[in-house]
Amino acid sequence: MGMQHKFQTRQPWAWSGLALVTAGLVACGGSGGSTPTGTLKLAMTDAPACGYDHVYVTVNKIRVHQSAAADGTELLGWRELSIPTQRIDLLSLTNGVLQELGSLPLPVGNFQQLRLVLADNPANPTTANPLANALVLTGSSTEIPLSTPSAQQSGFKLQARFDVQNGQVADMVLDFDACRSIVKAGASGRYNLKPVVAVIPRLTTAIEGFVDPALASGLVVSTRDPDNNVRATVPNPVTGKFTLAYLPENTNYTVVVAGQNLTTAAITNVPVSLATGVTTLNTAQTPIVPGASAMALVAGVVSNNSNALLTDARVSASQTLSTGQSLQVASMGVDPGTAEYTLALPLAAVLKAPYVSGSPLVFSTDSMVAGRYNVTGVVTGYTTQSTNPVLDLGLAGSTTVKNLVLTP
Repeated sequence: MGMQHKFQTRQPWAWSGLALVTAGLVACGGSGGSTPTGTLKLAMTDAPACGYDHVYVTVNKIRVHQSAAADGTELLGWRELSIPTQRIDLLSLTNGVLQELGSLPLPVGNFQQLRLVLADNPANPTTANPLANALVLTGSSTEIPLSTPSAQQSGFKLQARFDVQNGQVADMVLDFDACRSIVKAGASGRYNLKPVVAVIPRLTTAIEGFVDPALASGLVVSTRDPDNNVRATVPNPVTGKFTLAYLPENTNYTVVVAGQNLTTAAITNVPVSLATGVTTLNTAQTPIVPGASAMALVAGVVSNNSNALLTDARVSASQTLSTGQSLQVASMGVDPGTAEYTLALPLAAVLKAPYVSGSPLVFSTDSMVAGRYNVTGVVTGYTTQSTNPVLDLGLAGSTTVKNLVLTP
């Protein structure tokens, strides 16, 4: 219980006194009478955002459905949690901090879809009526509106898998990845919000560790859970501490520490269990210190096999250790107008250290080929990539062109 209390600590700014109103159940079969019901409890947390000081969103309601294929514009089968207007700064919800969203009674059964319905940006924002959805670039104080097409009507669709049992609480967290959710539209100065959100159980588990505080502001720490969701955070810029929270039990997590102009570091064979709670990788006295690395660029366009641009695609660069673990080093959404991408990647070989309980991390250079990456594109409705993903980067500062072709 101590662990759970720690991760649910509310911040002074966060939704204090917020009254959440559960709307009436939409469609037939509500919670009245003898219908068996349970409760869905929701909270929100955030992975890191790259290059932003603030990312604001305003959620009007959260809708849930038992079908993953349900159309968000229909009424039948949807249940809603309505939320009084409150602008949330996602970047205040890192390293396991939670913002409680409220509870919703639901009929017993399996649910497979959530939708986030966002408020509209005002036409003429003021201090008293600010932008509902906006970002602030690092080093700036100017709020830039986030474009949220379709989010105000049917809402953003999120895949989810959770069971509601009679008289029980399904306690879930919306893990919002602000970094991967914001897409810059070329040189236009516009930014689109395409939420990347994992719907995960609220567990009393975590992986914790420390990086060198002098490097903390330029690093992202990540892992993949058993469902292949990327879980990521940024270290505390003062202490260097990071927390990857609410992880399902697994004996073989790989933690990746990556940043610009730095060698990627990987800690392998990290166990997570409910019995242990927190798995501690290292202490503040023995921080992870990634060395410097020269960088090179890979850039291109993502299209399908009919040469149509895939402007909703996301491109990732990963490396595979000699021991078989795959590391995602960088990822971005393509330009929403041109489907172009550019990734800056380290040329140095990865440093790896196996986790051994009670022992310090001992890093060594992996025998994999330095500068070799798998560059892949992903978009809904496309299952394969006809382009060979393997790429060997050139010299420091060079740009390698790699156009990606996806097939339905």
